[in-house]
Parts: sequence; C-alpha cells; structure tokens
Amino acid sequence: MAEKPRDWSHKVTETSHALQLEPGVFTWDDPKRIAASLKRSAEASTTRKGTPLQSAMSMLNFYINRAGRSLDPERRAVLERAKAELRTLFGRG
Repeated sequence: MAEKPRDWSHKVTETSHALQLEPGVFTWDDPKRIAASLKRSAEASTTRKGTPLQSAMSMLNFYINRAGRSLDPERRAVLERAKAELRTLFGRG
C-alpha cells in the first residue's frame, strides 16, 4: 500500500540522521541557546549534505513548518529569533 501523504514527515523525523539534536531544543525559551545548540549539532554531523548553516536552518524550518498553525505565536517568535541568531553565529547576520 502507498504511504499516506500525512505520514511522510513522521518518517523523516524518525529516520533522519542529519543532525543529532539535544533533547527539547525546540522548547527552550532562549533563541541564542537554541541557535548555539543547532550550530554545535550541525558542525558535529558527519552525515549532512549541505553546509552547517544550511543543515541547522533546515532543521529549524522543518520544525516550524511541521508545527504549522498549531505552533503557539510566542513559540514561533522565539524560533524565528533563533533563525536570526543562527545567521549571526555563522557570520551571516
């Protein structure tokens, strides 16, 4: 049977080895701490296909997009600030 359209992201989440994230990283309230953790994970990864910045930003965007409308506006704001912090940490901001 073909994979259900809604199950693809669950499969990606369960099987992706792109980054080994710290538990609960997306629940933290400090955007700088989130960005620093994502940067460490991306730089330590040996399986990523892009640059560390691309990998870290992709994980953050995947989480934000996956949550969709159910993501609390305050949580979304923290994660959006984490994007800016990531760019700064990688010298792109």
